[in-house]
Amino acid sequence: MRDIALGPIILGLAIYGLLHPWVGIMGWTWVSIMNPHAYSWRLSSMPVAAIIAAAVLVGVVISSDRRQFFVTRETAVLLIFIFWMSITLPFSFHFEESFDLWKRVMKIDLMVLVAMIVLHSKRHINMLAWVLVVSIGFYGVKGGLFTIVTGGSYRVWGPVGSYIEGNNEVALALVMTIPLMRFLQLTAESTWIKRGLAVSMLLCGAAAVGSYSRGAFLAIAAMLSVLWWRSSNKGLAAALLIVASMVLLWFMPEQWWERMGTIGAYQEDTSAGGRINAWWMAWNLAKSNFFGGGFMVSMPDLFALYAPDPLDVHAAHSIYFMVLGEHGFVGLFLFLMLWLFVWLSAGRLRKQGSSQPQTMWLSHLGAMCQVSLAGYAVGGAFLSLSYYDLPYNLLILTVLGCRWMDGKEWVIEKGELAHSQRFLSKSKTPGAPS
Repeated sequence: MRDIALGPIILGLAIYGLLHPWVGIMGWTWVSIMNPHAYSWRLSSMPVAAIIAAAVLVGVVISSDRRQFFVTRETAVLLIFIFWMSITLPFSFHFEESFDLWKRVMKIDLMVLVAMIVLHSKRHINMLAWVLVVSIGFYGVKGGLFTIVTGGSYRVWGPVGSYIEGNNEVALALVMTIPLMRFLQLTAESTWIKRGLAVSMLLCGAAAVGSYSRGAFLAIAAMLSVLWWRSSNKGLAAALLIVASMVLLWFMPEQWWERMGTIGAYQEDTSAGGRINAWWMAWNLAKSNFFGGGFMVSMPDLFALYAPDPLDVHAAHSIYFMVLGEHGFVGLFLFLMLWLFVWLSAGRLRKQGSSQPQTMWLSHLGAMCQVSLAGYAVGGAFLSLSYYDLPYNLLILTVLGCRWMDGKEWVIEKGELAHSQRFLSKSKTPGAPS
């Protein structure tokens, strides 16, 4: 039944992607982020995302839709980072395993670049935000209801076979999606949509808490701190955040509080100890190998060479040490520079967008992208999501928002608005022709 329902949708997205690549980008993002075909019987074994991606790439060549090639500091650093990852690949200690992961990362990065070529309008930006919110929010709403019904006695997990399959990974994805929900709520006109998004944000927060992820808990704290700092009435904002947090946490069971209590006692936590051991391994590996160790460094032979405890083989579970171990200090520098530029561009949207009523939506977009990036920066310090699609979609939203504000779209819309205002003013003048 699910195959019957999903098959025509995916086929339609692929065909329509040939004619209108921006529609294919939305479909590819939906499939890549939400992974809906994993819940079907036959489609789960098919390269669904690759089929839509191929249609989009062909559509970019044959379609008459508008395409805009441009370079920003974000896209330039991303291209250099892609190039550097390709340079480090031949120096991988485990080439075959690294090559498979390299192909996966290159596919994501390629579609990120294509998205910034075929997407350009306000409608595209809003639709992409909706696709991200629906794709991740589905698991947040479902997981939040599950957490409430079970009283938080069981962990929330992500979709099987995806980047966010683990409880920690899905929790961070949910935390990063909540600000995008807030952006859509701020810009929505329908009261029912606003209410639905408010409920969804609460349920996503409940699901993130119900994942038992300590990294997500810290990410939520970081995001709330940014929201409080940005608020005009900090006293009222603090009171509301405290009340909301108390309501969200009061029903969590004792085992949840015990797990969160281990954040400050990391010396006694074997999981945290394993991560620190992996971090030292990545540091020592990068010091000894200029090009890093490749995409697959969590291997016994490398831990035997570079880890303080060679027997404790553990994934780095950190976006920073993951990139450091895999691509060396140059790779880490490019990775940090990329997200610094995205943060600064989002900040420019937040400030400059508030100068005009017609661009206030961009101010909301920039502010919420910064809040989401704060969650990624803090929560990602404890999770291996360096190449996950969602942060790179924040990059797309930010770059497109800046281009819309700086480019012809804003000028055209501003001119149309001024023309309509002049027309209205003339129509109100006594004696003016109707």
